[in-house]
Amino acid sequence: MNADLQAPTSIDDTEQRLLALDYVPERALATTVFLALRLQRPLFLEGEPGTGKTEIAKTLAAMLGRPLIRLQCHEGLDLAGAAYEWNYARQMLEIRLAEATHEAQDQGGSGGRAKLAQELFSERFLVKRALLQAIDPANPVPPVLLIDELDRADEPFEAFLLEVLSDFQITIPEYGTVKAAAPPIVVLTSNRTREIHDAVKRRCLYHWVGFPDAAREAQILARRVPGAPQALSAQIVAFVQRLREVELYKLPGIAETIEWTRALMELDALVLDPETVNHTLGVLLKYQDDIAKVQGSEAARLLEQVRRDTEAQGR
Repeated sequence: MNADLQAPTSIDDTEQRLLALDYVPERALATTVFLALRLQRPLFLEGEPGTGKTEIAKTLAAMLGRPLIRLQCHEGLDLAGAAYEWNYARQMLEIRLAEATHEAQDQGGSGGRAKLAQELFSERFLVKRALLQAIDPANPVPPVLLIDELDRADEPFEAFLLEVLSDFQITIPEYGTVKAAAPPIVVLTSNRTREIHDAVKRRCLYHWVGFPDAAREAQILARRVPGAPQALSAQIVAFVQRLREVELYKLPGIAETIEWTRALMELDALVLDPETVNHTLGVLLKYQDDIAKVQGSEAARLLEQVRRDTEAQGR
C-alpha cells in the first residue's frame, strides 16, 4: 500500500475526508492536520478531556489506511514500557544452553564468548514496545503513532521522546540506531493536567482542541447519533452548552454529550424534563460534587434557559 497516494491534497480535502469518517473538525484543526501530514511533523493536541483529541488519531489511521499504534501514558512509564527492553529470561536460557554445549568456548573461549555476547543483543532478543514498533524500518506502511495523555507520564519521560519526534529514530546502546524508513504520523495528546516541556512542543505542530460551539456540536451529534430526534438533540446541545458555563470541577466534553444522547434514547426520551435530567446527570458529570451542584434548582434553571433558547431559535 502506498500511503502517500492517500494523503489529502488541500485543507478542504482534509476537512472533507475527516467529515466522511464522521469527525467534524474546525477549520483551524483541519489546517494543522494538513500541515502536519505535508511537513511530516508530529501533531500535538492539547485541550479538555472528551473534546476529540484521541479520536483524531483513530480517524487519521482509518482515513489513510494505516495501522494505529497507541502508547497510553501513565505515571511511572519508562523506556522499557514505551520503547523497548531486552528479553532477559530468554538471554539467560541462551547462556545456559551455550555453557551446556560448550558453544561459549572457542580454543580459550574468548572468540565464543564474544560471539555469544553479540548474539544476546541481536534483534531476536529485543522486545519492541510502541515507540520502536512505530519506527521499525520493516513496516510495510508507516503507522499512525498515538502518544495519548502525555501529561499523565512523569516529566523525565518526555526526554525519551525527543529523538523519536526529531529524527524518527531510537538509539539502543547495545544494538545501534533504529530509524524509520518512512516517518510515521505522530499524534500526541495532553489534557493539560501539567505543562509539557517546550522541547517536546518545539518538535510538533500545536493545536488547542476546545469545546465546540452549538452549531458544530449539533453537527457532531447528528453524525455520531443519527437516530436521535431533532428536537431532543437541539435541547441536549443547548443544555450542555449552558452547563459548560457553570463552574464545575470537570465540564462535560463531546464524548459525554454523545453518551448522554444515547442514554436518553434508551429511555425513550423525546424532550428534556427535570426528572430525566436529574436521574441521568451521572452520564454527563463524573464527580459527585458536580452532580450535587447541578441537581435540583440548577438543573431547572438550565432547562428554563434551554426552553427560552429553543423558542428564540424557532421564531
